[in-house]
Amino acid sequence: MPLQQCPDFSLPATSEQTFHLAQAKKPLVIYFYPKDNTPGCTNESIAFRDLYPAFGEHGVEIVGISRDSLKSHENFKAKFSLPFELLSDSEETVCRIFEVIKTKNMYGKQVQGIERSTFVIGANGEIAHEWRGVKVAGHAEEVLAFIQSL
Repeated sequence: MPLQQCPDFSLPATSEQTFHLAQAKKPLVIYFYPKDNTPGCTNESIAFRDLYPAFGEHGVEIVGISRDSLKSHENFKAKFSLPFELLSDSEETVCRIFEVIKTKNMYGKQVQGIERSTFVIGANGEIAHEWRGVKVAGHAEEVLAFIQSL
């Protein structure tokens, strides 16, 4: 059963911050991605980076979440000049709230990993829209189009 209301959560974030959903600007785009510095995740993050000013025009903040460490996130953020914070969910707490941990096949072995997914959290904390099993090409534009339609 998909979430309707997003429960509050806190996670360590880049820029020596702690992200608190309750204190975040809304609407908010949360994108879950498998791993820093991998081709798909890099392309997805760059697409959100490039469209960041357009999201900002609609009062929308963006955060990315993966299981990577803050050190990895800081390096990834700096390398690609990402203007938004990346959150470290090394314990998979928030990943499990959003049900984005899935069994995947990697090199013939079954592993647990993050299914690339994006959520728009509305002004009152409800999940306004979700995308699961995201394909990177055109995805950030699709999320922006949804925001523009609100």
